[in-house]
Amino acid sequence: MNYVIVGSTGSWEVVIGLEVHAQVISKAKLFSGASAHFGSEPNTQVSLVDAAFPGMLPVINRECVDQAIRTGFGLNAQINLVSRFDRKNYFYADLPQGYQISQFTHPIVGKGEIEIELDDGTVKKIGITRLHLEQDAGKSIHDLAPKETCIDLNRSGVALMEIVSEPDMRSPEEAGAYLRKIRAIVRYLGTCDGNMEEGSMRADVNVSVRKPGEKYRTRCELKNINSIRYVMQAIEIEAKRHVEIYENGGEIDQETRLFDVVKGETRTMRSKEDAHDYRYFPDPDLLPLIVEQSHVDHLNATLIELPDAKRNRFQNEYGLSRYDANVLVAEKDIADFFENVAKGRDGRLASNWVTGELFAVLNKKGLSIHDSPVKAEAIGALLDLIGDKTINGKIAKEVFEDMVETGDMPADIVKRKGLRQVTDTGVIDKVIVDILFANADKVEQYKSGKDKLFGFFIGQVMKEMKGKANPVIVNELLKKHLSV
Repeated sequence: MNYVIVGSTGSWEVVIGLEVHAQVISKAKLFSGASAHFGSEPNTQVSLVDAAFPGMLPVINRECVDQAIRTGFGLNAQINLVSRFDRKNYFYADLPQGYQISQFTHPIVGKGEIEIELDDGTVKKIGITRLHLEQDAGKSIHDLAPKETCIDLNRSGVALMEIVSEPDMRSPEEAGAYLRKIRAIVRYLGTCDGNMEEGSMRADVNVSVRKPGEKYRTRCELKNINSIRYVMQAIEIEAKRHVEIYENGGEIDQETRLFDVVKGETRTMRSKEDAHDYRYFPDPDLLPLIVEQSHVDHLNATLIELPDAKRNRFQNEYGLSRYDANVLVAEKDIADFFENVAKGRDGRLASNWVTGELFAVLNKKGLSIHDSPVKAEAIGALLDLIGDKTINGKIAKEVFEDMVETGDMPADIVKRKGLRQVTDTGVIDKVIVDILFANADKVEQYKSGKDKLFGFFIGQVMKEMKGKANPVIVNELLKKHLSV
């Protein structure tokens, strides 16, 4: 179902495009040798180039170029063998040069396309306009002194990939799915860590509304949102603002706005600049960037398996549903963990234990898969004990709880607690006979047509045997006795 806003004049369609700023994983900055490490003391990672000292010339970081190309492949996009860096002129206190080195008309990555999947299973293609490289600005800090703004240039010159989408999204949910997909791709590729809390991935959101079938109306840009949840909230709030203005006879001014998370509103930051306001021109200190086709082919050949391909393989190789496969491939580390569990075992059972029992523990304890108290090898060993009928599924859950608390291997826990499954038909048969004798009235009721009592007998046998009886054998022997 399409997302629409219903106003006094009827339905309105929301039109959304995203500009994702992803910090490139690289030891050094885009045009200098200064460290790009996050979290260092202010102004300790600033070269003369980053501080814009006179006469300092930028030198392109080849690894940043390679990372952009890898990401381009992840976006199913065209790689441009010839690209160019331009100067984007504007004046902020944390931009020492008075301009930003960016790419405008000749980006390194051209048009592409990715697939997103919504919660209801709907699959949609979102167009990529381009990916271009640019340097980040510094950081203005306003809360260290009452009447002064402090400047930290550690971030100045850090390499960014700006991934610009087509205005193909029509709901907050689609925008959220798109951001999750972009983050998954760059994390898989190792080109950006996707950490939105630290600001290494953030989004500018372009929002407009229109009557269905109309041409695009004026858009507003919501700047620097660092949470998928906040992006979705901001879109809904801004779209409703547009509808209200139009229905009251007003017009939308093209502008850049900020999203106030606390107040739940957007507010004006500045009037929106067009390209001519930035006075773009080719950077005279940098030659055009030329990449050999052979190098591009080499990078393509060394790419790892990406989320969509991995999902398809999980479905085919392990017999998983599309939904379960999508859950497992959302993060590369989770997909790797699952594969270690599933190797040589029942894929569906492995998926159920990872997404069920393990995820429940991780969520309860607030842990990531890296910090899991139970390793993949241990869960695999637990599944082996189920497979060879050493324990049944119910006992396995008890063993798993012990594994979480102690870190012991499942076989050691089974031995220590005496949890080995009873498969001796003679022992089980004797217990069944005793229980049927003690519940002769219920046996008569069962034989007279009350079939649901079968579950009662199963429960009594398992209770008497403390859950250790093989349920298949119990089932078979009970049916045999009750059929006499």
